[in-house]
Amino acid sequence: MRVGLGLPVSGTWATPESMRHVATRADELGFASLWAFQRLLHPVDDDWGAAYHAVHDPIAALSYVAGFTSRIRLGIAVVMAPYYAPIVLAKALTTLDIVSDGRLDLGLGLGWSAQEFEAVGVSMERRGPRAEEFVACLKAIWTQREVEFHGEFYDVPLSNVEPKPVQSPYPPLLMGGGAEAALRRIGRIADGWISSSRTDLTTISGSLELIKSSAVQAGRDPAPFRSVVR
Repeated sequence: MRVGLGLPVSGTWATPESMRHVATRADELGFASLWAFQRLLHPVDDDWGAAYHAVHDPIAALSYVAGFTSRIRLGIAVVMAPYYAPIVLAKALTTLDIVSDGRLDLGLGLGWSAQEFEAVGVSMERRGPRAEEFVACLKAIWTQREVEFHGEFYDVPLSNVEPKPVQSPYPPLLMGGGAEAALRRIGRIADGWISSSRTDLTTISGSLELIKSSAVQAGRDPAPFRSVVR
């Protein structure tokens, strides 16, 4: 078991000074990882909790602390795939992997906020199939010398997309989700699972078994699979 910390990216203590202090001390003390999360907005007529009232962008925050650290891994738990075109997210994440010298752990989510989907102009329908295609497109961008991808939701014309990430073939690609369909999808296409911060730890072993059995059914070796428990 390896222990990581949350980078202060939300609330009144999420200042550049706090981020830098937590990141450098965690790096010095031997913690395995630092994690940031994503929220685009907070609705006026609902209360998601104090942690979501003011949140920095996770990619920008991790890129900032990458320059003050040298060893600790930098993770996103999670960034919402439907809020991006794959080519845009791939470029930003590649840059983060490069400036951190290959320390990025990517966590992808499907999104749950109707208000955020409205703000980015994307439908909440068919999030599962959209996520599977998003992951396939990311992998194509990161592994093909000449990239070309054509799907139902996303297209990349025949292109050179450089540079590539430091980590080969691409940064560890973890996914969030708790429903049975999401866990089976993770076993089929991802390198690991990131649990919700509200996951019931008395039932988490069942979720992990479901993911691993899905991986085996897809012809994948579940042994290297990672689980990140928030």
